[in-house]
Amino acid sequence: MLSVLANRTYRHLFLAQVIALFGTGLATVALSLLAFNIAGDEAGSVLGTAFAIKMIAYVGLAPIAAAFVERLPRRAVLVGLDLIRAAVALALPFVTEIWQIYVLIFVLQSASAAFTPSFQAVIPDVLPEEKDYTNALSLSRLAYDLENLLSPTIAAGLLLVINFHGLFGGTVIGFLASAALVVSVTLPKLKPTENQRTVKRITQGTRIYLSTPRLRGMLAVYLAVAAGGAMVIVNTVVIVQGTFGLQADDVAIALACFGAGSMITALSLPKVLEHFKDRSVMILGASVMAVCLSFGFLLSSFTQLLPLWFLMGLGYSAAQTPSGRVLRRSATGSDLPSVFASQFALSHVCWLVGYPLAGWVGSSFGIPVSFLSMAALAWISVFAATVLWPSKDAQKLRHSHEDLPDNDPHWAKGVDKVGKSHVHEFKIDDLHTRWPSSM
Repeated sequence: MLSVLANRTYRHLFLAQVIALFGTGLATVALSLLAFNIAGDEAGSVLGTAFAIKMIAYVGLAPIAAAFVERLPRRAVLVGLDLIRAAVALALPFVTEIWQIYVLIFVLQSASAAFTPSFQAVIPDVLPEEKDYTNALSLSRLAYDLENLLSPTIAAGLLLVINFHGLFGGTVIGFLASAALVVSVTLPKLKPTENQRTVKRITQGTRIYLSTPRLRGMLAVYLAVAAGGAMVIVNTVVIVQGTFGLQADDVAIALACFGAGSMITALSLPKVLEHFKDRSVMILGASVMAVCLSFGFLLSSFTQLLPLWFLMGLGYSAAQTPSGRVLRRSATGSDLPSVFASQFALSHVCWLVGYPLAGWVGSSFGIPVSFLSMAALAWISVFAATVLWPSKDAQKLRHSHEDLPDNDPHWAKGVDKVGKSHVHEFKIDDLHTRWPSSM
């Protein structure tokens, strides 16, 4: 898996991602302490609102941002967004009012909503080989898991020698270092696209996404991921400290078990995906989460929670890591940024469903009912994914182009002009928006 780091461009981009992630992790801890410093016992509601603002920014702005930045130089866009995020982090220590937190979080997450899909869309062009790209996806998943595990630990160590405002300084350094690493490489240019109206560009990624059977199925998988992930993220502290009466350290141990399971899957997937289809791995991962949720209501001790969370982590990573491969097979190069942006936005819609459902049901009816509710959502999602995502996910398809003029630019070379019928050299779903009748 580490062989892809021999590619200098990817190595610098990966390091930029890792450093920015750790900076974001420090900011998350610092923001929690800042909210408590300002709002006291109301800090939970402040953070909940801030988190909702983050999700809204991701869902609403990612496709719009992709439409506006896709024609700009990639490196300039990524560096500019890193600088915006650094500026926001620099301003956060000077906040004195709750509304200021909300405004700055909106700006920060809006920049992230533009940065993340733009960054993800660069990687397939840097690593065009399927095997290399698969390894890169696993490394990326590993980076997210390491950030979740190590950022709180690093933050705790730093707080022994500095106050929480200093953590924002670490965030600023992270974003500036990310920008410097992006500047240090030359990124492949995005292939030019035909002129389109802005509204069409904004909606194009979503239209492609929702018109493609495998992507509709993958979105259902993400709803199962959100059901399981929200249960872990929202209710671990309630289960450990509220139900079992344990300490904050035990919360960290439980989350570490979840992260360890996810890391093991991320490390194993490159080899696994050489022998199994993306569809099988992702649906299996979602199913593992659904099974774990189904048994969660029987939990009676902390020692039972740890292996359950470990298995949840295994499924969590298996259900998500291959998604980049699926996206790359489902769009041409010029459409890829908008499709990645749509994936980013639509997957966060799933989290907008999962987070409040896990929290509200748990607080209103108890943790066992919350487990059963999230299990039901996960199983419905797994069933939907199985139905929506064809098991015979063909890569080529014989079809007709009777509706196209002879001079249409989408013609492939070497087609049989008689009857305009041929086996298209693009992958099956590259053509879904042009020729839906042939699907």
